Amino acid sequence: MGAKSSFLNKDIISINDFSKEEIIHILQIASLMEKNQKTILQGKVLATLFFEPSTRTRLSFESAMSKLGGKVIGFRDPKVTSFSKGESLWDAIKVIDGYVDVIVMRHPLEGSARLAAEAANIPLINGGDGANQHPTQTLLDLFTIKKSQGKITGLKIAMAGDLKYGRTVHSLTHALSLFNCKLYFVSPESLKMPRHIINELEEKGIEFSEHKEVSEIINEIDVLYATRIQKERFPDPADYEKVKFAYVIDNSILGKVKKNLKIMHPLPRVNEIDVNVDDSGHAYYFEQAHNGIPVRQALLALVLGKIK
Repeated sequence: MGAKSSFLNKDIISINDFSKEEIIHILQIASLMEKNQKTILQGKVLATLFFEPSTRTRLSFESAMSKLGGKVIGFRDPKVTSFSKGESLWDAIKVIDGYVDVIVMRHPLEGSARLAAEAANIPLINGGDGANQHPTQTLLDLFTIKKSQGKITGLKIAMAGDLKYGRTVHSLTHALSLFNCKLYFVSPESLKMPRHIINELEEKGIEFSEHKEVSEIINEIDVLYATRIQKERFPDPADYEKVKFAYVIDNSILGKVKKNLKIMHPLPRVNEIDVNVDDSGHAYYFEQAHNGIPVRQALLALVLGKIK
C-alpha cells in the first residue's frame, strides 16, 4: 500500500503489509467513527465466513457494518454449507465474490486468507488464519493502547501466556516494533515467542526481554497483554495439561504497579485473569473488545472507498 487513497479495494491480510503511517491513518479514522457514525455503507453487503468459532470478531464486524447502514450475510458453521460436500475454498470464494462487496473470513489453516484473497476480486479481510495473523485484532489493540495511555510510542508493554500459538501477540509484536516500544515476553519455556519473531526484533534493534513470571516485570510496565493458553492449538493434549494453569493474574500482584497500568486480553479468558481484577481500575479488556466496532468500521469504510 502506498498513499492513503490506496486502501480502496485492498485486502487486509497481515499487519506486516501496513506501514506505520497507514496504521496511524486507520486509527485516526477509527477515532472519527467513534464520534460521528453515518450510514455511509448503505447498499453494501458484507459476507462473514467463519470456519472457526468466534464471538467478538464476527459480531463486531456485523455490528460495524449494520451501524454504517450496510447488510450482512454469511455463516458461522461450515457444516451447514457446501464445504461439507467437499467444495474447495477457492471455488466458494469465487462464487461468494459475486454476491457481496466485501468478505471477512476466519479459517483454521495458516495462509488461507492469502489464498482466498487471490480468488476474490473484492476486498477480503482476514479475521484470523490459524496461529498466523489476526490484523484487525492488532489494529483494535493499538487503538486501545493509544486510548488508554494517550500514545503508543515508547511504552513498556508485556505479553504473557501463549506466545507460541497466539496469533494476536505475533501480529501485535510486529506492529509495536514500528513504535519503538520496549517489549517483555512472559511464557513457559514450551510457549515462548517463535524464533523468527525474535529475529525480526533483533534485526530492528528493538529492546525486549524474556521472562517466566509476570511478577518479575509487572511493576515496570504500562500495559500487560494477557493471553489464553489455547487448548485447541496443541497437537498433543498432554502438553496443554502441563501449562494450562501457568498464569493467573490476580490482585495480589497489583499492589505496586504503575497507576497507568492497563491489563488487556483479546478474550475469551478462561482462568488467566481472576474476575476480581475486573474492579481493580487496571482492567481494560472489555473496553478493548468494544473498540472493535470503530476500528472495523474504519476498515470497512476504507476498503469500500467511502473514506480515504
